Amino acid sequence: MLKIQPAGERRAGGGKLALALAGGGPLGAFYELGALHALSEAIEGRELTEFDIYVGVSSGSLLAGSLANGFDTTEIGSSFIHDEATIPFSPDALLEPAVGEYLRRMARVPRSLAALARQFMREPLHGSWPSVVGSLSGMVPTALFDNRPLERYLHEVFSSPGHSDRFGKLRSRLYVVATNLNTGESVAFGDSRHSHVPISRAAIASAALPGLYPAVQIDGEHYVDGALIRTVHASLALEAGADLLICINPLVPYDASGGRGGQSRRNLADQGLPAIMGQSLRALIHSRMHVGMASYGARFPRADVLLLEPDRHDERLFFANVFRYTGRSRLVEHAYQRTRHDLLAQADRLSRVLGRHGLTLNRQRLRDRRRTFATAGQERAVRVRRTAQRLDHALHRLEALLAHERPRA
Repeated sequence: MLKIQPAGERRAGGGKLALALAGGGPLGAFYELGALHALSEAIEGRELTEFDIYVGVSSGSLLAGSLANGFDTTEIGSSFIHDEATIPFSPDALLEPAVGEYLRRMARVPRSLAALARQFMREPLHGSWPSVVGSLSGMVPTALFDNRPLERYLHEVFSSPGHSDRFGKLRSRLYVVATNLNTGESVAFGDSRHSHVPISRAAIASAALPGLYPAVQIDGEHYVDGALIRTVHASLALEAGADLLICINPLVPYDASGGRGGQSRRNLADQGLPAIMGQSLRALIHSRMHVGMASYGARFPRADVLLLEPDRHDERLFFANVFRYTGRSRLVEHAYQRTRHDLLAQADRLSRVLGRHGLTLNRQRLRDRRRTFATAGQERAVRVRRTAQRLDHALHRLEALLAHERPRA
């Protein structure tokens, strides 16, 4: 679903373009990748890798960091969807057990049990289960999975030729938002105080969802998921002077009331704890985000703001297993097609907004039903082959010229 919040005032010139990407785990990243690719095909006049400002939160920070580094949506898809990149990515990197955390907590067992025994010896008749549980809580691991493999992969990709793992080396401004665990305050890595932190480390800190991944230590402080404070942190881009801001939020509460396409009503209470927790998290994030979005019109009257979200009746997205990678191609394709539909449905209004920033909307491409997310990979392969053929032809001509000139010398 596309929501357009036009500027209340007009500013001369095209101005700065910005992208703000929220989180949502692997599922959210797949939705955002499909939506971003639809945008990259439909909007002409500026590539998504050429925007002025990027803001990434949680899993959105991986995509924001990649775009700011010059990787387009086709290249990102080759890495995370088709496994065809020069530096291969394995989904197992996200699910590697946090063995080090387990061992550190196990090392506390003897000391915790000894303290519990001493307490029982002092007051054998006044012990209670709450006190026992409290004494043993320090032995519970704080995370299931290790985020260091992902950090190593991101560092390798961002440090490859033509790219950088340093905020200051990027052409555009990039903010990666995380939450300081000990203060509860959000921190924007990439600002003047935190630009020395590698992008790869800032990204895993922003995506360190408590309970799944351990807090990430940076400069003596511990950081966790950036979405704990705010959902998109889009105000960072607006405060940096963005005139057109495109926000993507993959997490919306699911409307189980039915009423679309013959759907029958579903009771989420019958779907188990994951569905209940997922709906609660989505409702919290969504309501908080829209409170912030509602204030942008008054605070930043010269900025046009576009918000892309999934439809609230989208059952496929809500009930997808966020760690099931076998369906990632289908999820990206689904998001790609739904976004194309949403862009075309509001093409007139969207074209007027884009036109104020020197951009145009390619309606013909949006109407082309033959296009798929995979089409981009095929087109890119053709372009690479043609470029290689032209280079090979140029080299042969150069060799022929050199061979012709050599006898004269």
